[in-house]
Amino acid sequence: MELNGHPVSTGELAGLALYGYGHFTTMLVTDLRVRGLDLHMERLSRDCRTLFGTELDILRVRELARRSARAHPSPSVVRVTVFDPHMDLGRPSDRQLPHILVSTRPAPSGTAPPPVRLGTRPFTRDTPQVKGTGLFGAVRQRRAAQLDGHDDALFVGVDGRVSEGPTWNIGFLDGGGLVWPQAPCLPGVTTALVSRVAEDLGVPVSTRPISSAASTRTAGAFVTNAATGVRPVAAIDGVHLPQAALVRKFAAAYADLPGEPL
Repeated sequence: MELNGHPVSTGELAGLALYGYGHFTTMLVTDLRVRGLDLHMERLSRDCRTLFGTELDILRVRELARRSARAHPSPSVVRVTVFDPHMDLGRPSDRQLPHILVSTRPAPSGTAPPPVRLGTRPFTRDTPQVKGTGLFGAVRQRRAAQLDGHDDALFVGVDGRVSEGPTWNIGFLDGGGLVWPQAPCLPGVTTALVSRVAEDLGVPVSTRPISSAASTRTAGAFVTNAATGVRPVAAIDGVHLPQAALVRKFAAAYADLPGEPL
């Protein structure tokens, strides 16, 4: 783990640990290439303007991420976190200088993960359009869902509409195409890439409200994130969903997408 290209100290991480004010993106890096690299960089730029009111040096971000990826076996999962270690909790409105923290971990095994069982939970993340570092609420809901016998949580708003999960987006099949939920959620990089894949396969893509009840009457569903790609959904609230061949096609086509040089 490095901050601005140097080993990070516990003192430099104190603000991030205590206040949790920052944003990040997580990339799967294979042979120094990343699917949707441009989208990851756009996210970092957009979120930095939102949280800190300043432009992020994207060339520097790529340099630091590349340096970290080179130092670890491929493939690896590289996370870029942007925060200000000198932020004053009493004066967060003061001008801040974002720093770049890069951490790396081994990529998940090449074996496809099993279909996931989801349990709906009433929850909406704070500022859902930003990939913020404050994960308390999301992790709490994941834990609660697992204690109820599910693998993960599926968030539902106060209006009963499905939105997203703690660290992923969800897509549904309605028999005529791919449907993304219309609700406050993080615009996922993998979601955007799967939409491109679907269009290349001739599958219509749309976005519309999906109620929690309707989510169990779908022709199939899957979740997406950068580390695991496309993962089928086995059940929602104990109701088993069809294991659609189209989801497997999406997963294979996504895995075949070429990465961009980091």
